[in-house]
Amino acid sequence: MVQPPGEDNEPVDDGGMRTAEQARDVTRGFLLLAAPEGGSAGDAVLLVVSELFTNALLHAGGVTGFRLEAGPGTVTVAVDDASSLRPQSLPMDAAKPGGFGWHLVQDLSADVRVQVHPAGKTVTAIVPCPTGVMRQG
Repeated sequence: MVQPPGEDNEPVDDGGMRTAEQARDVTRGFLLLAAPEGGSAGDAVLLVVSELFTNALLHAGGVTGFRLEAGPGTVTVAVDDASSLRPQSLPMDAAKPGGFGWHLVQDLSADVRVQVHPAGKTVTAIVPCPTGVMRQG
């Protein structure tokens, strides 16, 4: 589901993606609407999407859902997968491939949550990014 900023904040279903490249393409389009002045913060959102999507494909039985939501000064990225195992931080070793993605997601995000449910889990990252969404109230 992709939720651009606007008057009706109803998410739009976009569950047909099967690759990280497709997820990045959808995210670029989302950022054009939600955060046109995002700059390097938009790049951070793209990195988080890429890492969460790729990790779900490689380590968690595949992606079962993908959502983006613009909030005041943030973009929330949520990836559902088929595994109930929580992501694990691996020791970072420049001499070995892999192990950097989960650290990167945590470093780029203001908050990262993992919710385990009967069908697997949802990893949600809230990434600071200037958006067109204003605080209410």
